[in-house]
Amino acid sequence: MPGKVGNTRRVLAAKPAPRALHNLEPVVTDTGSISDGFHTFDELYEFRRLYHAHAVRAWLAARYPVVRSWKHHDGEPCFGGGWFIVVAQLPTGQVSNHYRANSWSLFGDVPEVETAPVWDGHSTTDVARRLRTLLIGDGSTSVAS
Repeated sequence: MPGKVGNTRRVLAAKPAPRALHNLEPVVTDTGSISDGFHTFDELYEFRRLYHAHAVRAWLAARYPVVRSWKHHDGEPCFGGGWFIVVAQLPTGQVSNHYRANSWSLFGDVPEVETAPVWDGHSTTDVARRLRTLLIGDGSTSVAS
């Protein structure tokens, strides 16, 4: 029986599937409709978009640089086109998100630039840490370079 052993999860090998199952077509699932029992992925992404649109307005009011662009810093269209990027330079570092074109108007207060600022290499972990640090930080309003 699977269980936890210390910090390692023990998993037993599954038996091979019956021969009749080998010819079944894979089931395609709309990932947007997958739910944790409370919200679907689509709902959570919509919340993220709306929270981010509110956040960038507050960052602009605090005079943090925030821009949006259809192109990455190298001049290439985001994800080959149909997407844009919103980049903010917070006192704790750069944060960014990509959105489909139909969300452009949600970020209408954000200045448009020809190309996005050079990406500093941040990961999703970096972004979460930078946002958390800004929330609980020392109240500094200086912008990191």
